[in-house]
Amino acid sequence: MSSHSAPVDPVLHGGSHTDAESYGAHTHQHQFDNPAQQHEAAALGMWSFLATEVLFFGAVFTAYTVYRHAFTEEFVIASKRLYTWVGAVNTGVLLCSSLTVALAVRAAHLLDRTTLFRCLIATVVLGLMFVGIKMTEYAIDYKEHLIPKLNFQLEESDYPNPLPEYVKQPAAYQQTPVNPEKEDRAVFERHAEMFFIFYFTMTGIHALHMLIGIVIMLILAIRVKHGAYQFQNHNSIEMTGLYWHFVDVVWIFLFPLLYLIR
Repeated sequence: MSSHSAPVDPVLHGGSHTDAESYGAHTHQHQFDNPAQQHEAAALGMWSFLATEVLFFGAVFTAYTVYRHAFTEEFVIASKRLYTWVGAVNTGVLLCSSLTVALAVRAAHLLDRTTLFRCLIATVVLGLMFVGIKMTEYAIDYKEHLIPKLNFQLEESDYPNPLPEYVKQPAAYQQTPVNPEKEDRAVFERHAEMFFIFYFTMTGIHALHMLIGIVIMLILAIRVKHGAYQFQNHNSIEMTGLYWHFVDVVWIFLFPLLYLIR
């Protein structure tokens, strides 16, 4: 066998806990000199990945800001169609999941696998709650005709009186029997629809990131259940925790941007 083969967990292979204690000092991959170097490499990789995510979400947030500035009144009216209390509940759920992730990382450092397993499962449950609430909200949006390019339609009470000057179409006023007010409302509705395009894009991408995190957390929980993380080899727990906290922070920006700012 090559001297560079992966180390074997003595406990999982019938070894004693004394063997395990000596094994704990060598829980790193062969390409690294020591566990500390492996941890630093993993942290650098995760932070680099999160930096690319910041650039991605930053571009979407910038585009949203530009359009909101251009069509302020339409975006304000469209945002009022959202249920703020639903977004607030989901925010509370995510904050609780951040706590369980932090407790999971702490338990991993303390080699408390029982608490680690419970915290990972709690995080999975909270993540599923968040996604479930968001899917329910999407279903409500569908029933209220708020899905862009599918059934989007504002209610009569949504239109301001008078309409903003910039939505008025001069050509419509020069043609008969075209109804100029109807044409203006169509323009206003298209601008309001743009808000929901951003809404579904941003919250949908965020929900996808949540689902990825949930799957990873579930895999980690299964590994813990089968004997992993008995030693100081908890890099995957820490790096997944960083990812989860990042996804939570993104929502902390999305919630006021979409639900609160009027």
